[in-house]
Parts: sequence; structure tokens; C-alpha cells
Amino acid sequence: MTKKIKLSKSFQRAPNAPALPNTPFQFICYFVNQFRWWYVLMVILEVIHATCGIMLPYAIGEIIRSVTRSPGDSRQIFDTVSQPLMLFTALSIGEVVFGRSAGLLQTILHPIHRQQIVRSLYAYLQQHSHRYLSSSFAGALAHRISETSLGVTQTMQMLISEFMAVIIVYIVATILLYRAYPPLAAFVGLWAVLFISISFWLATRCRIYSRKAAAARSETTGIIVDAVTNLTSSRLFARLGFERRYLNEQLRSELKEVRKSNWYSERIRWFQYISSAILKIGTLYYSLSLWSQGKIATADFVVATSLSLLIISEARNLSKRFLEFFEHIGNVANGVFTIVQPHELIDRDNAIAHSVTQGRIEFRRVNFSYSPEKKVFDNLSITIQAGERVGLVGFSGSGKSSFVNLILRLFDPQSGQILIDGVEIRDMTQEALHSQISLIPQDPSLFHRTLLENIRYGDLDATDTEVIEAARKAYAHDFIAQIKEGYDSLVGERGVKLSGGQRQRIAIARVILKDAPILILDEATSSLDSITEKAIQDTLDLAMNGKTVIVVAHRLSTISHLDRILVFDQGRIVEDGTHAKLLARRGAYYRLWKMQAGGFLPVEASNNLETSTKSI
Repeated sequence: MTKKIKLSKSFQRAPNAPALPNTPFQFICYFVNQFRWWYVLMVILEVIHATCGIMLPYAIGEIIRSVTRSPGDSRQIFDTVSQPLMLFTALSIGEVVFGRSAGLLQTILHPIHRQQIVRSLYAYLQQHSHRYLSSSFAGALAHRISETSLGVTQTMQMLISEFMAVIIVYIVATILLYRAYPPLAAFVGLWAVLFISISFWLATRCRIYSRKAAAARSETTGIIVDAVTNLTSSRLFARLGFERRYLNEQLRSELKEVRKSNWYSERIRWFQYISSAILKIGTLYYSLSLWSQGKIATADFVVATSLSLLIISEARNLSKRFLEFFEHIGNVANGVFTIVQPHELIDRDNAIAHSVTQGRIEFRRVNFSYSPEKKVFDNLSITIQAGERVGLVGFSGSGKSSFVNLILRLFDPQSGQILIDGVEIRDMTQEALHSQISLIPQDPSLFHRTLLENIRYGDLDATDTEVIEAARKAYAHDFIAQIKEGYDSLVGERGVKLSGGQRQRIAIARVILKDAPILILDEATSSLDSITEKAIQDTLDLAMNGKTVIVVAHRLSTISHLDRILVFDQGRIVEDGTHAKLLARRGAYYRLWKMQAGGFLPVEASNNLETSTKSI
């Protein structure tokens, strides 16, 4: 059973998201706790392994002591050293067996542990808002998930295999050294404690540099992924050189942060190596002087020297590992502070999985803005009746997309209500809401999976026959049949192997298969040729039967047959009516109709569409 994590009351987390802690230390403990018995076993094996290793110099000392005490008969030498030799053999075997057992356990555990972290971080990331995802590099987020999961397992590996093992070595070696010569044990032991403490303090100051370096590496990964995704555009705009220069700018920034981290680490290493080298030389000379004065026996000299040098080396190695340890902690912190952020849009505690039966959409006094400086909707109220087919028109930036985004609950309004069948959408779970709405965007994005999988995304339980039938209705079956692999053909990242029209037909097939009661089309046929558009329009008309339909259009001819048209201007609905009535009114819609060139609206928006129509 996983331990519950207490978060601040102000920390908003989606109910379906895993309860991940938002600090690096708690985050690591949270995931270690899920595999605690595995780690307990690993600790036991490492303790025995380290103890066997540190006892070897003691066994060698006992062998030397037995040899020096033997009568000199070579035939009796093995009888004399049999017990210490057996101890040495047992310790050597134990070091191998327990050390490799711990290594085998790590080999089994760490990939599983890492996968669990990746799954949890990805599940948490899925609940972030459209605003969060659109403000971040997809590649950088993926890199952070990978680095964080790796950082946790590497941190635990260092704590158990490096830090704990060195602590065991230090304690046992100091005790054995004390038995050989107490003053030397006190001196070396105190030096090791002081040396490790100073190194740890210096390493903690390296955390800020490690975090900045990790963040810079993630940013570089994001830029590379973004550039590779848009490589064709770069080539067609003859901007390959520009993209290399753009990457070089980021690489220079990354190099600056990495150098700061590396230079600080290198200065610490200089301190560690010089101080340990001086102590090694001093300890060796001191031990030799004690032996020459007859204060310690030959066996004690060997044991004392070996243990002293071992303590010094292990203390230096441990201190050197501090830098790597805090680098791993920096990777974890970078991922946690980026991904484990409060969720902007969450389901209410009493949210229901409401099933839409009619599809009536109502905006009640909705106020909405993306930023405080500019309001998009001010006290907007409008009702779309169940089964009504409504077109949204207006210049770019007039509020059409924002209207659709609010229905999809990609954003929440600052005040007011949006209701479907009388239920406020914030009282519905987001999954239930999205399962009731189908969207065909202007530029559909497909998964790098097969055509069959992409179409079946509309209904995961659909049979192959149903998928093919949906493709036929969307006029996609013919071009799919001409591809060598057919429905098993991979479409490439975001569907780059397909033309724009082919992607749109796949998106339409997917929506036909989903068969949701509310259908939103955002220039759904804009990438199709006129013949295919006419054929698909008939299919879309069939798909619209019994559904509430919202069509965002720049080509007004595509919406002239709809039940109703809403004309947007600067966040307001300035006209509402059928195509014929709006033309007869000779107002804003009439002006848009007259302004069309080639069937599309001009991009530039007037300052006030409603006012400008008065001159017509």
C-alpha cells in the first residue's frame, strides 16, 4: 500500500492523476516506498558484500602473523595458516556471491522501477491543460520524464552501492585499525569524517548548477525535436543554416551552464585529490616509522597501512560521488519542478460521467480572457438547440476558436456557465465531456501508428470491418488500398507520410467511427479537392443527422446550407440567423460574403465589423 502524500491546499491536482509529491526528496521516497522490500534485501546484500571486502586486509594480516610465528618448516606452513587462509577464502567467495547477488537484484529491479516512474509522470502530464502543453516543448517534457526516472534509480544505486558500502567500510576498517594501533585509527578516522563533511557541504552548493545544466539539456532536446519535426519546412524555406545557428545559440547557453557546473565540480575534486594524496603519503611514512621503532609488528604494519590507505581512498571516492549524486538529484528536481505542477483544469469532486442525449449547448453570461490585459468574451450568452447545425464566421481573432475551445473545456471561463443538456460542463468529468464531442480540426494530427490504429482511435472496440466501412464513407479506402501495406501502413510522425487531404479523410473516418452526439468541424474539408469535398460533404451530411453540429468556416459557401450562422466580431456575436436572412439584412455577414476572394475570407480584420457595415 502506497503512503499518502500531503500536499499544500493550494496545490490543485486532477483526481485521475497519481498523487505525486512536488519536492525531489519526497518524490524519491514515494517511489522507493513502492519497492521497499526489494531495496531492504539489496541493502542486506550490500552490507554483507562490503563487510566481506573490508575484512580481507584483516585476513591477510592474520595469514602474515601465522607465517611469522611458524617454526619455519615449509611442510607445516599450510597447517599453521589453515584457519586464516580459510577465512580469506570464505571472505573472497562471500564478496563475489553477495556483491553479484546485489548486482543481479539491481538488474531486475531498476528497469521495473524506472518504468513505474515513467508511467506515473506520463499519467500526471496527461492531466495538464492545453495552455501548459502548448507552452512547453514536447521533446523537453519527454526528456524530463526520462531523466527524472533515470535520476531516481541512479540516486538509489549510489546510496546503496556507493554511500552505504563506504560507510560500512569506514566503520569496520576504523575498528580493525584501532585494534592494530589506536592513535593512527583516531587520526585517520577523524580526518575521514572532516574530509567527507567538507566535501558534502561543497557538493550541496553544486545542486543549483546541476539543476540549471539539466534544464539547459532538456531545452536543447526540445529544440532539436521541434526542428526535426519541422525539417521539411526548414528545407522549403531555405532555412537549414538558420536552424543550425538557432541550435548553436542554445548549445552555447547549454555549454555555459554545463561549464559552470563542471568547473565547480572540478575545483572540489582538486581539493579532494590533493588532501587525500598528502594524507596517504603521510600515513605511509608514519606507519613505517612506527614499524622501524618496533611499536607495531610486521602483520600490524601491513594491516594498519592497508586499512589506512583504504579508508582514505574510500573517503575520497565517496566525496567524489557526492558530485554525481547531486547531479542525479538535480535531474530529478528538474523533472519534478517542471511536470509535478498544479493542474489548471480539474474535475470537481462531485463531477459526473454525464451522457449527452440531445446536445443542447448554452452559454450563460460567459466572461473569458486568455490574459487580464485583453478580454475575449464579455457577458456572452447564446443557445444552440439540440440537433441544430450552426456555422461560426468572422475574421481571424474574432472569437470563433475561443468559442469552440470553451465548449471542449480546453479553458475555463473566468465567470458564467457553459451547459450541455442543462448540465454545466464543469460538473461533468472531462473524459465524459470529450467522449460526447467529435472534432475534425483544420490540420489533423495523427499518431505514428498504422492507418488501422489511427482510424480505430475513434472507437477502440470497433472491428476491422467497421474501421474499413468508416474509411469508405470518408473516401479514404481507395487511397489506402493503393498503399503497399494497406491499413497496416505506418503514417509517420503526426501523419507526415500522408498528404493534407489524406490526413483529413482519416480524421473524418475516425469521427464517423466515434459517432458522438456533438460534432465540431474546423474547416474540415479545406484540404480536399473540390470533387472529393463534394463527395465527402454528402458523407458529412449523413454524419450530421441527429447531431448538434458546429462548423467553423472561412469559406462561407460551405456553411450556407446550415440552419443558423453566428457572426463573430471582437468577441461579440453581432449577427445571428440563416444564410438567406443575414444576406437580406445587408449587415456584417453580407459584407463578409461580398469581401470573399476565391471563396475565403481575407485574413486582416477590420477594427469593428459591425460599424463598418453601416456604410454598405
